[in-house]
Amino acid sequence: MNKRGMVMKTILIIEDNADNRTLLKDLLEIKGYQVLEAGDSEAGLRIAREQKPDLVLMDIQMPGVTGLTVIRELKSEQKTKEIKILAVTSFAMSEDKERILGAGCDGYVTKPISTRELPALIGEMLGEG
Repeated sequence: MNKRGMVMKTILIIEDNADNRTLLKDLLEIKGYQVLEAGDSEAGLRIAREQKPDLVLMDIQMPGVTGLTVIRELKSEQKTKEIKILAVTSFAMSEDKERILGAGCDGYVTKPISTRELPALIGEMLGEG
């Protein structure tokens, strides 16, 4: 529970860059979210399946298993298909956005991340305000 007595939403960050993970984690914790972290796609899939977060922030350019593959896997599995997924990527072309959303992503945001816009977008995706 947060300070207002509301159940805290859980967000899983799947991002291979430690500095980006730290920035996102700090931003989300300040906003009252419980944050889980994964530095690679395999760990992210395992955590998502075990913890069933409310939202996954998914870096698309991951080494090994790509973010698109993770999105497709989570959206194809019965127990994880309802998890909201927000792609976080440096791919900014319209065809990239279409490809990412076509993989099953619920939202899309480009890097560098706006520390003002991201929390508002997350709030919308989670039905908060």
